[in-house]
Amino acid sequence: MLPDTHTQRVLGLASQKGMLRASDLDAIDAPRVVLTRLTAAGLLERIGRGLYRLPESQGSEHESLATVATKVPQAVFCLLTALQFHELTTQLPRQVWIAMPRGSHAPRLDYPPIKMVQFTGEAYTAGVDEVERDGVKLRVYGVAKTVADCFKHRNKIGLDVALEALKDARTHNKASSDDIWRFAKVCRVANVMRPYLESIG
Repeated sequence: MLPDTHTQRVLGLASQKGMLRASDLDAIDAPRVVLTRLTAAGLLERIGRGLYRLPESQGSEHESLATVATKVPQAVFCLLTALQFHELTTQLPRQVWIAMPRGSHAPRLDYPPIKMVQFTGEAYTAGVDEVERDGVKLRVYGVAKTVADCFKHRNKIGLDVALEALKDARTHNKASSDDIWRFAKVCRVANVMRPYLESIG
């Protein structure tokens, strides 16, 4: 049996981080075989390749986002996933939508299913909020940026979804017209969005 200290340190780290990567064990000098043994003993649960958590940690609604953020730190949650995160849509996306810099390869994950969209320059870097959920830092586009992105990618998600997002963002005061307008310029959809923005004032 492995020394209890390894077991305790690994379980302690798992409860502190919420989600554990095999590589996290290097920081506490614990051999990776501990993960296999703890999983076999039912003390840890394997939720994806190289990803573990404590079994009693009930996965929150953000669990799939935490999984992606842990595996793909440069991903920014966008479009339908960002809308759902900001409670701006009635849609429940079947995939997690992430923005990656142009030229990126699609990350390979067992779970959850991912839909990658490539963004360039300021369209990728602007308007990113960092929020912590389940002890994991998530990068997600803010409301105004997400609304502009929806218009830019309306052929992927549908103009109706973009319009619903714009209406909800303004009705519930989640983003000002000025902010939305600023990101409409960043995303180069100012001309597309102008009539809709004017109509809701």
